[in-house]
Amino acid sequence: MLLALLFFVSKSNAQESINSDLPAIQTDRPDQTECPFLTPIGWFQLECGLQMEQMNPMKIKNNNLDYTIPTILTKYGINKYFELRLITENIMQNNVLNKYVNGITPLTIGFKAKLADEKGIIPQTSVICHLGINQLASKYYKTASYIPSYRFTMMHTISEKMNLSYNLGTEWNGNDAIATFIYTLTTGYSFSNKLGGYIEVFGFMKGIKDQDNRCDGGITYQFTENQQFDISAGLGLSTVSPAYYLSCGYSFRFKK
Repeated sequence: MLLALLFFVSKSNAQESINSDLPAIQTDRPDQTECPFLTPIGWFQLECGLQMEQMNPMKIKNNNLDYTIPTILTKYGINKYFELRLITENIMQNNVLNKYVNGITPLTIGFKAKLADEKGIIPQTSVICHLGINQLASKYYKTASYIPSYRFTMMHTISEKMNLSYNLGTEWNGNDAIATFIYTLTTGYSFSNKLGGYIEVFGFMKGIKDQDNRCDGGITYQFTENQQFDISAGLGLSTVSPAYYLSCGYSFRFKK
């Protein structure tokens, strides 16, 4: 896997000199707010991350850690209005028997479609739709049915260095018909042409009483126009939320 990663990185660097007119890489990580920008036509983009999450002690007696090692979002640009998406995650978490279970969550396929360019009060807008394939997962993580989700992602440019982005959407868990409403709000700031940062609030609401609100922040560093490193951390704001999480990631793109 390391050799494959090095191959993709070298391919990315080679393409950079040929496609220098392309904008710098835009990623959907590390924040929870998906960006409205699409992967360039004919390019593959991989966004890889590791995460450690401290579960809420009110939910887990031993207050154990959950690990996502890794999560990978693979994207491919079809045209200027459409990209394909594939999400794979390997999770190790504490189960009801107080033992760690390691496995693949349902394979998720989907797309992002551009809806509008930013113009005046109209934000840059796209829609993202995903479908988790419930049986394409490790035994412990299979669900009773497919797992659909969608979200609208919007962004306003505040200045040359600052933007305001937000998402609104809905997801289901594959085990019941109750929908969970998703919201995110983040402010991004460019400290330089390579270094950026953000602060964010986001949450999941499954009914009025069951609200999971959180906040987080992080930084990104672009080694080149085609490669980016990120680190982030977040805190739970509700009684049902995880206590905190820590994450780091590496994203890159290349063209065949």
